[in-house]
Amino acid sequence: MNGPYERRNRASGPWKYCLLLLPCLALSGCFGGMKKLKVVDFTEQRIADVAMTRKVVGKREFVFFSTAKTGSFFDGSIQGQITDYAGNPIEGVTVRVAPDAGKLKAGEGMGETGDFAAVEESAKSSINLSFSPGISDSMGVYKVRFSLPIVNSKVDVKGKLVYNPGWDQQKLNLGTAYEPQVRESPFRLYYDMNSGFLIFAEGVRKTIVQPVGDGKAKALPGSRAPGATKAAQPAEAKPQGAAADQTEEDLFKGFDFGQ
Repeated sequence: MNGPYERRNRASGPWKYCLLLLPCLALSGCFGGMKKLKVVDFTEQRIADVAMTRKVVGKREFVFFSTAKTGSFFDGSIQGQITDYAGNPIEGVTVRVAPDAGKLKAGEGMGETGDFAAVEESAKSSINLSFSPGISDSMGVYKVRFSLPIVNSKVDVKGKLVYNPGWDQQKLNLGTAYEPQVRESPFRLYYDMNSGFLIFAEGVRKTIVQPVGDGKAKALPGSRAPGATKAAQPAEAKPQGAAADQTEEDLFKGFDFGQ
C-alpha cells in the first residue's frame, strides 16, 4: 500500500528542487544576464576604472502589484593632472563636470536589451547622469567618477570640465587661490556596448605660448609667463630713477632760500 505513495513522493522530489530554484532564476534575470564588459580604449588613459553595474530605475505597474525595474550603467572615472607653469604637481584643485543633459526619462531605452520604452513608469521616476567632483592629490592627479545609463546599448554624453570653480571667491575670502589658466573645456564621452569602443573626445583646447628672443629682431606681441614677466623688467630702472631724483635734490642744495 505504500508503493504508490512512495512513487508519488519520489516523483515530487525534482519538482521541489525546481520550486526552490525559481527565486534564484528570477534574481539572476534581474541582476545577471549582462554582456561581458568589452572595452577598446581610444581615450589614451583619460578614462579609467571602467565597470558595469545594475541599478533600480523605475517600477513596472501591474493591476495588483508593482515590481522594480533595473537598468545597466557604465561606471568609471575621467582622470587628468594639474600642474603649475614649471610642471610641478598641484594638490587640492577641484575639477567638476557640467553635463549638457542632466536627466533621462525612466524607461527611455533602459534595460538589458536596451528597449524598455514601452513599459509604464511612475511619474517621478528619472535617471540622473551622475558625476562626482574630483580633487587633485599630491601627484596632481584628479579623478571625476561617473555612473552613466546605457541607452540602446550605448553611452553618449556631452558636457564640459570646469577647472577649480569658485577660485575667485576663495581668493576673496582667504587671500590666496589657484587661478585656472583654462577655465573649462568641452568633451564627449562615448561607449558602444556591442563593439566595446570607448572614446573621450575633447573640444577646442587652449594652448599657451610666450614670446622669446634675444632682442636682435622686433619683439613679438604677447605676454610671458608670470615669472618671465618679472625677470624681463630691467633691474636698473628703479635705481636710475632714484639717482635722477638724488641729482635734482643735490642741484638745489647749493642755494640758500632764506634758511
